[in-house]
Amino acid sequence: MTNMTNPESGWLNPKGMEWSSATRINFPPPDLYAHLMSHVEAERGLLEDYSAAAKKSPSKALSYLINLLIEDEVRHHRIFTELVESVKAKEKQWEEGHWSEGDTVIPRNDFFQLDQGDQNAVIDLTEQLIQKEQQDAHELKRLQRELRDVKDTTLWSLLVDLMERDTQKHIAILRFAKKHAGRRKR
Repeated sequence: MTNMTNPESGWLNPKGMEWSSATRINFPPPDLYAHLMSHVEAERGLLEDYSAAAKKSPSKALSYLINLLIEDEVRHHRIFTELVESVKAKEKQWEEGHWSEGDTVIPRNDFFQLDQGDQNAVIDLTEQLIQKEQQDAHELKRLQRELRDVKDTTLWSLLVDLMERDTQKHIAILRFAKKHAGRRKR
C-alpha cells in the first residue's frame, strides 16, 4: 500500500484509505499526541509546585488562592489526560486501518447529527441557561460594586472577579453548543 497525503493538510494516510471530509475533520493533526503528553507532564509539575508553595507560604491568603489554582490545575490535568486518551484512540483506529465514529473519552461534536426536534431542544435549553448566566453576571457586577470599600483589605473582590470570569466562560461554552446545534445535517 502506498502512503497518500491529504493535499489540504499534508497529513499522511498510512493505510492508503480514501480521504473524506470526515477523515480530514476528525483525524488528529500530526504530533498532537506528543504535544499533549508534554503538556500533561508540565501540568503535573505545576501541580507539585503549587502544592509545595501552598504548604510553605507564610500567608494564609496566598495559601487559599494557591489552593484555588490547584483546583483549576487538577481540572486542566484531567482534561489534558482525556484529550490524550481521545487522540490515542483515534490514532489506534487509524493504525488498524478502520475509522469509527464511536465515542472516545471526549465525545465527538454531535450537535449536527441531531434531528430537528432535538436540535431545537438543545437551542432552547442553551438559551435558557445563557439567560440565567447573564442574570448571574449582572448580580456579580452589582456585588462587585458593593465590595469596592474592602477590595484592598479582603480577598472578596478578587473572588467575585473570578466568578465573573467563570460566568463569561460558561456563557462561551453554552454559545458554542447553541451555535453548533443550529447547524443543519450535512
